[in-house]
Amino acid sequence: MNTSYRQFHSIVGLIIMTSTLAALTGCNNVSPTVNSANHITVKSVASTTSALPAIQSNDLGDNVSADRFSTDKVSTDKVSADYATADYDKRAQGYDWVGVMVRAESDRQIDIKVRSRSDIKKPTCHFDGKATLMGQDTAHGMIFQSKVNDSTTFFQFKDDTLIIDSPDKYALNYFCSGGGSLAGEYKKLAEDLEI
Repeated sequence: MNTSYRQFHSIVGLIIMTSTLAALTGCNNVSPTVNSANHITVKSVASTTSALPAIQSNDLGDNVSADRFSTDKVSTDKVSADYATADYDKRAQGYDWVGVMVRAESDRQIDIKVRSRSDIKKPTCHFDGKATLMGQDTAHGMIFQSKVNDSTTFFQFKDDTLIIDSPDKYALNYFCSGGGSLAGEYKKLAEDLEI
């Protein structure tokens, strides 16, 4: 295989990977550039850290797979923690809240338990499941996926925030009562979740 043929396939692979990441995260203005014959880099004009817009518009496609993202030097221990909705800080005042307990199961899999306030109210959400690592990068954090209620669900961990989302919003409503949903943003807690 000659050098220019290999460089061409490297560029094509970079474009496919960049496009897939852009579709997954809603970053529509990421473009590959070639600095020289031997160096290829990705130039990011601007980016967004939220995967919600792309997932809501179902831009993921069927060709998203874990082998397209970096899984080198990954530690699921980095995301092992308890997370909760913003109202968790107001629980003493009686506010309802939802919490997510994430624990590393292996280097590519996490165990997820979703619980809601049950001390003064009937629990509104309950879910137990596992998610597998899709990949990670600095701009988007770590992204895991799982089949939930026959739909793909994404768990994005970045900057002490967990975002849960799915192209099928109703699939995540199944686990909550009163019109609630597992979809949303959860902040990492400094202490264990008080159930």
